[in-house]
Amino acid sequence: MYFILIKACNGNCKQHFSYKNHLHFDNTTHNHILLGNKSSLSQTRMETKHICLLVLSVLFVIVTIVDADTSPVLVKKVKGKKVCDQGWECKGWSEYCCNLTISQYFDYYQFENLFSKRNTPVAHAVGFWDFKSFITASAIYQPLGFGTTGNKTTQMLEVAAFLAHVGSQTSCGYGVATGGPTSWGLCYNKELSPMQDYCDDNYKYTYPCAPGALYFGRGALPVFWNYNYGYIGDCIKADLLHHPEYLEQNATLAFQAAIFQWITPLKKGQPSAHDCMVGSYKPTKNDTSSNRFPGFGCTMNILYGERTCGKGDVDDMNTIITHYLYYLDLMGLGREYAGPHEVLTCAEQKPFNPSTTKDSAST
Repeated sequence: MYFILIKACNGNCKQHFSYKNHLHFDNTTHNHILLGNKSSLSQTRMETKHICLLVLSVLFVIVTIVDADTSPVLVKKVKGKKVCDQGWECKGWSEYCCNLTISQYFDYYQFENLFSKRNTPVAHAVGFWDFKSFITASAIYQPLGFGTTGNKTTQMLEVAAFLAHVGSQTSCGYGVATGGPTSWGLCYNKELSPMQDYCDDNYKYTYPCAPGALYFGRGALPVFWNYNYGYIGDCIKADLLHHPEYLEQNATLAFQAAIFQWITPLKKGQPSAHDCMVGSYKPTKNDTSSNRFPGFGCTMNILYGERTCGKGDVDDMNTIITHYLYYLDLMGLGREYAGPHEVLTCAEQKPFNPSTTKDSAST
């Protein structure tokens, strides 16, 4: 339609066109104008040109909006349950694909706002992280409910929570950079000064360290230790055990590994960080007595355990929370949706999985 309209306008708009509402040009008036003087003719041609440009602009916007909002949604019922397929971003006949996809409520410009400093000259991963890589990685997990569970508010809360962890763990703005740490998420894609190689020989029969490989922190939710690289690599079908460097070379893979950690429980019978944000986590009596509740605080408990939680209002925890509140504001939802203190924080929560000093450094 766009190109047809251009051709018509080049012909002085002699044809009639319609797009829902009819746009009509009067041939009688046009013929009368042709009999006038050159000045009138010139003025009329200019007015006609302006009309054409206006029509083009309006229809271009309309067509763009239609193209953006009319991705084919295939629907069927399986055992009485409605399931959908929305193409590449949410594919696989899932109930979650009947909801909005992430790119339908979280756009490129919002990603740019959240991570506004990531490509500045002083950042350490300039040109690595981008919106396309995040959406491409998320497309794998959207049929499983990542960012597609519940109503739009629930979906936005989860994406904001996930990205808050990503931003806080990859920020290089602590104490020195203008704008504060919340503006500097995705500054890193790897640990710059590792203290060790993070090779644990206790796993030599399951995930033995590859010759020359170093298992320091890499990725959007940094992965440490050979056994974590091995396990996550097996699950996302990438040989991270022999090539841990893949997480600093491929942004889509780095986001994929992070989302896998987000939606996967550490142990059977425990919630995932995803479960904590979408209402799937139903606390047991033991959870309640341990001050564990669904919400953002629960996600910190799962991802960091005793390194961050159960220690009161420590800086590590508060920095992550600050990112979450900041991202909620930037995404247009507002920090008032974060919930009360006991839901937002993990200050008084007992860790799901108390760990040793070594294990607390792992993801």
